[in-house]
Amino acid sequence: MIINIGDDILLLQSLKLLKKLLVDKTTKKNIMWATDAYKGKSGDYERNKEMTEALITGRNADVIKTRARKAMEQQSERTKQHAEVFTPLWIVQKMNDHADEVWFGCPNVFFQDGIPTERVGFPKEKTWQSYVDSRRLEITCGEAPYLVTRYDVETGEAIPIKQRVGILDRKLRVVTENALSESEWLKWAYRAMEATYGYEFQGDNVLIARVNLLMTFEEHLRARWNRKPTASEYFQAANIIAWNVWQMDGLAGTIPYCNAHVR
Repeated sequence: MIINIGDDILLLQSLKLLKKLLVDKTTKKNIMWATDAYKGKSGDYERNKEMTEALITGRNADVIKTRARKAMEQQSERTKQHAEVFTPLWIVQKMNDHADEVWFGCPNVFFQDGIPTERVGFPKEKTWQSYVDSRRLEITCGEAPYLVTRYDVETGEAIPIKQRVGILDRKLRVVTENALSESEWLKWAYRAMEATYGYEFQGDNVLIARVNLLMTFEEHLRARWNRKPTASEYFQAANIIAWNVWQMDGLAGTIPYCNAHVR
């Protein structure tokens, strides 16, 4: 199955969550486009303009696409302007495996050659809760492949939950293996999201990353408890994600075009 991020965006709009995912918590406005990829559509898509629901839904519902669906010309241009490149799944796994090995102080116990292994327990000085609470940041996160691996970023093909290797996927797997009730699962799923961070320059990527994290929460909840989140559960997760995945020029440590454009 190919993931269509546009369908996710329309679903979240129907749940009244899209507005929450477009908010820039720094400026109290919306995230900006911060790319010239859409400027040919109209002045509302200029790089320093805010992204709004109307610009990405309705007759504009197919505007936001994952990298796998973007035209080759746009991929090439974005690579030149912002060094945007796709990261193969095997590299994501290797780097996240290494981060876990450092944290555990031993070889990773969750994945071997891409296949989930049985949990063998935590070192005495560490607990599953401390793993969930360990803070992880993906810099210049793009669509956030290191945080969540919902799909292969090269092909757009969906990845089964048990084969996902993202940071949040790993944390949620630990929660699923250890939480004994729905309330405990939700408590630690929120804690997992609270300890998972990313920042990105281009607005469409910020939105896609946020959508991917929220849908990952939904998918893990459904896989464990055979239900979708309630409205309040969706809202709480979306609010955490809007704070923890933010828009920033990583070289300047400011919002994009901060010196050139006062918002």
